[in-house]
Amino acid sequence: MRKCKPVQRVSALLIGVMAGGLCFDHSGFAADAGWQGKAEAPQYQGRVFPPWSHGKNNPATNKGVDVTVPEVNDLPDFHGSMDNPELVIFVAGNYYFAMAPLVAAFEKQNLDLKGHIYYETLPPGILIKQMKAGGTITVGNATWTVKPDVFAAGAKKVDDLVADKTLAAPSITYASNDLTIMVAAGNPAHIERLQDLAKPGIHLSMPNPAWEGVVRQIKASLMKAGGSSLTKAVYETKVANGETILTHVHHRQTPLYLIQGVADAGVTWQSEAVFQEQVGHPISHIAIPANDNTTAVYGAAMVNGAAHPAAAKAWLTFLKSSTALHIFESYGFKEAPPKKAM
Repeated sequence: MRKCKPVQRVSALLIGVMAGGLCFDHSGFAADAGWQGKAEAPQYQGRVFPPWSHGKNNPATNKGVDVTVPEVNDLPDFHGSMDNPELVIFVAGNYYFAMAPLVAAFEKQNLDLKGHIYYETLPPGILIKQMKAGGTITVGNATWTVKPDVFAAGAKKVDDLVADKTLAAPSITYASNDLTIMVAAGNPAHIERLQDLAKPGIHLSMPNPAWEGVVRQIKASLMKAGGSSLTKAVYETKVANGETILTHVHHRQTPLYLIQGVADAGVTWQSEAVFQEQVGHPISHIAIPANDNTTAVYGAAMVNGAAHPAAAKAWLTFLKSSTALHIFESYGFKEAPPKKAM
């Protein structure tokens, strides 16, 4: 596969097109591209572009006209119908792939909610911004408002939001996850350990510190494995020289970059690599030793002023059930350790 090396963002470009005495300002069209500076015909071989669920992650019962086109018309982090939902869940995108089976199992126990659940799986930083914006969000040419009943993310972030009254006590914990190094199938760059990520010529796709909560755990593991020099190499030096791509919205971009040959490796949650392998994408992963790994614990709580408190409480109870744990375990998650008293 041809290696497509990331490029630095080009400086602002003003293209003046003289036509009938008029000068059209196209500045910015190519200036902030970040996509190799050219458009290419979409190639959907193997269905590697999201959404990967073929509609199965949409819990709406009436789906109407489907105009989904991978890489063109595609909203993989928004699920269900916004027409009068009776349960709205904002969940950090760390387990977007597990939400469909979780919602399906929950609906079997709560038949009155079937077809009335809407959920988003954006990074926690973006979901928090959306909540603080009154639930309003824009994607492309569409803007809509939806207010969550439940927020789920890293346990620490959830407890912080309980403390500032965004969320209502009590919070719960329900699953844990470890990090891994995601690579393309066959590991063509021969990555063996975290220290290899600092090597010159190794191109990385890494979660963005601006909104991805996982960066805290990744930096902790980089410090364990190679100290501040490794952390700086991955998140400063390589960002500056173009060898580290920071994800724009979601670290689901990492497997796409690996498949396309844009990146050699990226640190993700183990569950994400397991999912990619389960669906047959040409992805593999390199285990990080326990001494260098960092575990995340997931938490959730009801949003203060939730419109559907009964449904929210039912979802939180379900997350603690053996049924939910079995689904999480199928993707490599583990049971959360006992929650410490506040």
